[in-house]
Amino acid sequence: MRLFRSRFTFAAVVSLLVSLFPAAPAAGDAHAHIECGYSRNLCAEVEDLDRFAYYVGHDEPSLLFYSDRPGSGNRMQYVLTLPTDPEAPTGIPTAAQSFNFELHPAFWFGMAMCDTQSSPRPLGDPANPINPGLTCAPDSDSNIHENPDPAAPDSMSTHPGTAFMEMQFYPPGWSSWPAGLSCDANKWCAALNIDSLLIDYFHGTQQNKSCQNLVSVEPVNFAFITKTGVPHAPPSPVNSTVSTFTPNGATDLFMNSGDRIVVTMQDTAHGLRIDLADLSTGQSGFMTASAANGFGQVQYEPNGAVCKNLPYDFHPEYSTSSELTRVPWAAHSYNIAFSDEIGHFDYCSRVNASGGCGGTEGAANDLEKNDKDDNFCFDASASTLIKISGCQDTNSGFDGVPYLNVWPDGSPDHPTPIVFTSARTGGGFNQDYSRVAFETDLPRIEAPDVSPVNSCNRTTGDRCVKPPLTDDLVPADFYPFFSAAGGYGAACAWAFGNDIPGHTVNDFGKLDQYGPFLRLKYPLFGGLGATVTRINNFRQILSNNPCTP
Repeated sequence: MRLFRSRFTFAAVVSLLVSLFPAAPAAGDAHAHIECGYSRNLCAEVEDLDRFAYYVGHDEPSLLFYSDRPGSGNRMQYVLTLPTDPEAPTGIPTAAQSFNFELHPAFWFGMAMCDTQSSPRPLGDPANPINPGLTCAPDSDSNIHENPDPAAPDSMSTHPGTAFMEMQFYPPGWSSWPAGLSCDANKWCAALNIDSLLIDYFHGTQQNKSCQNLVSVEPVNFAFITKTGVPHAPPSPVNSTVSTFTPNGATDLFMNSGDRIVVTMQDTAHGLRIDLADLSTGQSGFMTASAANGFGQVQYEPNGAVCKNLPYDFHPEYSTSSELTRVPWAAHSYNIAFSDEIGHFDYCSRVNASGGCGGTEGAANDLEKNDKDDNFCFDASASTLIKISGCQDTNSGFDGVPYLNVWPDGSPDHPTPIVFTSARTGGGFNQDYSRVAFETDLPRIEAPDVSPVNSCNRTTGDRCVKPPLTDDLVPADFYPFFSAAGGYGAACAWAFGNDIPGHTVNDFGKLDQYGPFLRLKYPLFGGLGATVTRINNFRQILSNNPCTP
């Protein structure tokens, strides 16, 4: 996700940003953005990567919530318990220890959003739209256009532009933002991210290269959750600066490991508002995705060199949450969902000055020569707390820390699990979602353009396996899963990781919970309304919601 991952000081990062973006304001902050096409480890997973020159996305095991109640697609509440880490050692951790930043650079709660300048068929200039009629009615199931027949009135070719919101939480203890992934040595922070995609699948065009260089083909609105609800720097990708991605202890909400957080997401007259209320400390923060707060679209202009910010109130796209309420350009099928971003961290014995790995990679009992995915690395000396050298690129060999059996399992050497209650909707947030689904995008990230070893065929399903195969052509050591658990302050809560003695009530078959192949229709690039069927996920839908608070 981040532009620079090395031993740069903050001043060096700013200097480098200024050199890369000479049009930055002379008075201070250089322009900066999340470059999803180059380092996309916290960006929404895109189904078609042919438009990207480089890919760094990875694994997103997810829990989806379904309900046909009006409002379930735009108004919900969770109670989250932030994970804790083992006690920090005074020196190098033992081989038995693992920490949250090694398992996941972020986890998040998600929602589909209206964005008329985004895929699958952006409007372009609102004063002279290239595709008249492709508007997006906020909070409405009229936006469901899933019919693969190009001539049908609800054809996928007429699907309104869609973005995906991820309410992300970042673990403490390692390299610092904006180059790294931690806001603090000991505290968690959080940010509202909205990912769009500047590709017109109908006509087979994409945003002009000058604008892509400034904001990426997958631009991201980004704002840390603040105590006042006011961003400390511009969130929009056109106007964002280094300060946008630099935590501010005076304004941002920081949270302790183990704190219980009420996460409330609901639409307002001027965009989605997210509130975080820390029940453990009494502190709170919020953010509204509004034009007044500096959120904005990137005007879609495939020709020329235009990169224009359009101030915009981002509203949820759908009224309900079902299998049909999805983001047509995303690999996953979800709307209302929780997901953990895994598959990035790997050890490195020696980090070189350019932020690459110049030594060996892997755990002590599985050392091997560094390879092409050992990038965005930090030396142990750059860590805010835990003195480990490692890299944060995609782990296409499936042999990094997240694929080892070091997940929460009750051991004091491992973190506690991410624990959260099922989403609740309704006026008083007292209505349960009727069904849930388990989904993982393993087929997408086992495809040849990501993992040549697995070489998953997303048409036939051949060589698409769970767990994935490592570079040695053996199944990964471990793959985390969801479980229903008790004893976490609710009658039932979801825990992610491994079975927890004394807490796990049902693990739904562990890895088997993710179910069979999911075949989905996606818009075909340049297909004038045609679609293509691909296998990007394993998914299992339960007929009920087995874990209600």
